[in-house]
Amino acid sequence: MLMKIFLFFSILLLNCNGCNSRQIPNLTTDKTQADTLTQLILPHIPAMMQTPELRASYLVAHYWDHVNWTDTNYIHHPEITEQGWVNFIDLLKLVSADEAETALQSVITATETEPKCHHYLQQLAEKYLYDPNSPLRNEEYYIAVLDALIASPVLTDTEKIRIRRQRKLAQRNRLGTIAINFRYTLASGTSAYLHNIPTDYTLIFFNNPGCHACGEVMDALKTSDIINKAVDSQTLTILSIYPDEDVKEWKSFLPNYPMNWINAYDRKQVIQAENLYDLKAIPTLYLLDRQKKVLLKDTTPAHIEQMLNQ
Repeated sequence: MLMKIFLFFSILLLNCNGCNSRQIPNLTTDKTQADTLTQLILPHIPAMMQTPELRASYLVAHYWDHVNWTDTNYIHHPEITEQGWVNFIDLLKLVSADEAETALQSVITATETEPKCHHYLQQLAEKYLYDPNSPLRNEEYYIAVLDALIASPVLTDTEKIRIRRQRKLAQRNRLGTIAINFRYTLASGTSAYLHNIPTDYTLIFFNNPGCHACGEVMDALKTSDIINKAVDSQTLTILSIYPDEDVKEWKSFLPNYPMNWINAYDRKQVIQAENLYDLKAIPTLYLLDRQKKVLLKDTTPAHIEQMLNQ
């Protein structure tokens, strides 16, 4: 279960020192004497940093300054370290992508002084940034972590095999890149290619018949006025893809799919066999533009609506 995220905007909007500022409870600065095994000591933001942007940048860059990563007790206090990690990840959305990448790699590197802490933070990163069930999952952030782990002198070559595999898969179909082309087949036996779809937007919907989560996503797509309007106006094509091998089951489920979608399957299971797309979780949605550039990856119907409504 996702741990409670503190409202860090409150910290960033505090008045400067010397003013009659209201202190936020449950947060400790370096001016407070506290046992670091009972709470995480946050950095003191200099008074000269008046804007939320500057304060966020400073807090992200110095968030872990008061953590002694040689102390393995931190791995036994998830209410401190894991909660701190969740809050840290939530803070990253307030800074630039470059700042977020630097901050993530810096903390991973800092834990190299103690292998147990290094492995613990590796586990937290995968749990919150890579697990498909995490609402904080962010592949771009996780790529930054993976790069730091690959460069780590603490991990063995054997341990890095899995990390490099994840890194290779994450590199495919990244935001802003051209989605990998693949061939799909209709129930009639006719085949075509993703890149030949001519509409302004293409929504790839990887799904399985009988999958409860797939059904929920399908219902959301079918009942969305914004998405239906885009499909009806031929601005958007929805390509529903069954990536597995039980074609008989898929064909029996076909009446459940809207007729104005392209409903197809991967006849040779190339997508999964060659890891063309990261399908660690089903359903998975990708939104592409006319040039098949990835606009949204592993996204939700709500985010698709926002993109189409811009």
